[in-house]
Amino acid sequence: MTLAGRSCLVLGAGGFIGQALSDRLVAEGALARAYGRRPRLRDPDPRFDWWGHDFSDDLALARAVDGCDYVFHLIGGTLPESANRNPEAEILGSVNRTIHLLDLCRMSGVRKVVFASSGGTVYGIPKSIPIGETMETFPISAYGIAKLTIEKFLYLYKYLHGLESVALRIANPFGPYQDPGRRQGIIAAVIASIFAGRPIEIWGDGTVIRDFIYIDDVISAFIAAADYDGPTGIFNIGSGIGRSVNEIVASVGQAIGVDAPHRIYRQGRPSDVPVNVLDIALARQELAWAPTADWAESLRSTAEWLKTSQTV
Repeated sequence: MTLAGRSCLVLGAGGFIGQALSDRLVAEGALARAYGRRPRLRDPDPRFDWWGHDFSDDLALARAVDGCDYVFHLIGGTLPESANRNPEAEILGSVNRTIHLLDLCRMSGVRKVVFASSGGTVYGIPKSIPIGETMETFPISAYGIAKLTIEKFLYLYKYLHGLESVALRIANPFGPYQDPGRRQGIIAAVIASIFAGRPIEIWGDGTVIRDFIYIDDVISAFIAAADYDGPTGIFNIGSGIGRSVNEIVASVGQAIGVDAPHRIYRQGRPSDVPVNVLDIALARQELAWAPTADWAESLRSTAEWLKTSQTV
């Protein structure tokens, strides 16, 4: 199967992953509808059918879903830290709206929904590393709980209505289009701070370990998930390699030729788990997917994009 000629809706196309996914879908020959509050770039790409609406706009969402073969659900307007301050808003804005979306998809005959879940938050504090898909899930953020709840509704709608879906538990993506101004995405934030001559703010002592994955590999996973016709509904998508925040700062500095970037350490955040590294064996086996990006080159290309864009 190929996505060429297929109608694909990207919800959250104005975001970091959504912009990159829309680019790839067009390159694959798909008919891409890009839906979001505002485009990631100043002017919408003329190759996309851009829909500038909020996720809560029932009429616009119904029209956008109608006639689509595949729906890529990437909308998520909060962060783990902020979600804990207002859990109710997280459920209303994320879970409830997604249930409405699933109803639209089943009524419109959508072939498959591919959902961007969170490999960094749904598991909570893991009992062992690397983390496999069958490990217990005890999120320590309302953000992670919302992602996990949506996964369960995806399963329910497949069971009740036959709506096919795949949830990708994505690690920590980075690359071009990522906004360094958001409180998410440490690699982009570190690069922007170095370019601006600002000290790098680190939450905690820098020993927190995360799994980082380049955006091109993430998008390849989305395409593979849409193509997948097997029984598995949840996949970890990461590099399978753990790197501490201190290592990240050193690697970024090395990639752009800055020795020992200046750091400021802040008090750690309760929503940050100490270690998170994903086991990606299942995605390798079932999706025939694996990360291929070179670490150092990925950092350099990210830095180059940020340097030439208007975000720094």
